[in-house]
Amino acid sequence: MLSKNDIKDIQSLCHKKQRDERQLFVVEGPKMVEELLASSFEIVHLYATVGYLEKHESFSCPFTEVSEDELQKISNLTHANQVLLVAKQQQPEHLPHVRNNITLVLDAIQDPGNMGTIIRIADWFGATQIVCTIDCVELYNPKVVQATMGSICRVNVWYENVSQWMLSVDVPVYGAMFSGTNIYEIEKIQEGVLVIGNEGKGISEELKSFVTHAVTIPKSGGAESLNAAVATGIILGAMRNL
Repeated sequence: MLSKNDIKDIQSLCHKKQRDERQLFVVEGPKMVEELLASSFEIVHLYATVGYLEKHESFSCPFTEVSEDELQKISNLTHANQVLLVAKQQQPEHLPHVRNNITLVLDAIQDPGNMGTIIRIADWFGATQIVCTIDCVELYNPKVVQATMGSICRVNVWYENVSQWMLSVDVPVYGAMFSGTNIYEIEKIQEGVLVIGNEGKGISEELKSFVTHAVTIPKSGGAESLNAAVATGIILGAMRNL
């Protein structure tokens, strides 16, 4: 059974200020929780209904049985889903190695769903390094975490002064733009940086100056633009020649 203080403590992690100060975040649902339990993330505490606990013999972390009503009180979801855990945030130990890798740069991506989906897409295509401008949405925002569907466990994400970091990049830099080389006409890429711009404004002028290869997705219909996550998936697929 949860006390009022327990509930208040967990609910506080809905707020970025509390997540930042305590360096904690929340994960919900069987699929996501099992990904985290099998990862290198340090689990602080797990809260689960009796139905979930009965399906698991043991846990290597502290856990508490809660009622469905209690789980709903601490959940960020419209409908709580069996289990929730609190984990410690991780910070990558070193900056990304751009050689022999495809590294994503996200420029002011602010929609949590887009951010989480981009991380999931990057994981699918084996692009396990993402560098974000400091005005991107926070990695540990609950909506970002849930949208990754577990890929947060396999993709390293940095928040940096990207313009400064770009000065040291010695591989081709591709930028998703409305005008550029047809993405389907480029050769398979073994290494490089791919810059994805803000949902409404595209790539900032500051970062455009670092782009050595502008690329575009050809269209045959009338849509004005593509969702940032969709565009990322199409471009990464073409870069991997899949």
